[in-house]
Amino acid sequence: MSGNRITRALVGVLAGAVLGLVELLFLCAAALVHPVPAVRPGVERILNRLTALERARLAAWFDHETTGHPRRDGRRYLAVRALFGLLAGYGSAAGLFLGGLFLFGGLWNLAGDRARAVPVHLPGVRLVTSDGVLGLAGGTVVLALTVLWLLAAGAVERRLADRFLGPGTRELMRRRIAELTATRSGVVRAVDDERRRIERDLHDGVQQRGVALAMLLGRARGNPDQARTAALVEEAYAESRRLLDELRSVAWRIYPTALDELGLRAALAGVAERSQVPVTVHYGLAGRPASAIETALYFVAREAITNAVKHADAREILVVVAEDERTVSVTISDDGAGGADPSGGGLSGLARRVLALDGTFDVHSPPGGPTRVVATLPRDVPCG
Repeated sequence: MSGNRITRALVGVLAGAVLGLVELLFLCAAALVHPVPAVRPGVERILNRLTALERARLAAWFDHETTGHPRRDGRRYLAVRALFGLLAGYGSAAGLFLGGLFLFGGLWNLAGDRARAVPVHLPGVRLVTSDGVLGLAGGTVVLALTVLWLLAAGAVERRLADRFLGPGTRELMRRRIAELTATRSGVVRAVDDERRRIERDLHDGVQQRGVALAMLLGRARGNPDQARTAALVEEAYAESRRLLDELRSVAWRIYPTALDELGLRAALAGVAERSQVPVTVHYGLAGRPASAIETALYFVAREAITNAVKHADAREILVVVAEDERTVSVTISDDGAGGADPSGGGLSGLARRVLALDGTFDVHSPPGGPTRVVATLPRDVPCG
């Protein structure tokens, strides 16, 4: 425990006590003049200045910077802070005074040879010491308790600031680290889920058609009947065309080349054309967002459309891509049966993808419908 930290905490608490007294006087005066509308703007300006002074005190003596505007009424923060500041300041000053008094008295008695013997009776123990030694011991204990009081008061000051004025930079950093840790593990799970989905597509579609093609060619090669062989070759040719279509479909589901070459508008148009249910796309982006953002928007839209077709029996789907100064968003609405589970494999994977880019993901799907999926992302890729 460094002496500089203790000194800074002491100065911060004592300054907080003085400022707390000023704040209480101001709040009492503000309550008296509150019925007068003409003075309210001046009261608000003083309130903001006192709040700014509190922020400066926290930053200067407790290394705690707060961000944003007060979350609640500024008067409530000043009232709570002022009462606690007076209590903390009084306790600190009293502890310093008593500790110093005990230490000074003990040293004075020992230095002047005026110490008197004092018997000390404890359970099972009897000691004889001097009042000078007791004074030194008592002063040391009181000062130690005062130091603990100062540190605890500093911690409470930071908690109050976080509660009323917004989190401090350290708390924001701690939250950011926790968020990045969670989203990183979420991205790893999403990648694993995507790999398993691709494996299922290859096994259930491409591989089965490849086996069927090989069987047809094997039968054609060993068949002595020329007409039958020609029919088997023709069937194998048709199966090879279906295999190519299946490969293109799998490749398109993994990542469409149109997204890179032509952009999100063209990729969503391709999804709408392939859908078995009518899909209307309203595209409202002036330019192309960052590649990672564009990809996330595409996969959210595609997965939501797929879910609406497969599970919701939707008759019509609407996709709206919009933007503002700081964010881009995609909203997918359908008139299906609803009841979509946000924790399901597909939607939870989308949520992890969006959260990894500092976005928000929301699913509103009451039983009976309609379902509304919204993903909002920053315009640029976050740096981390």
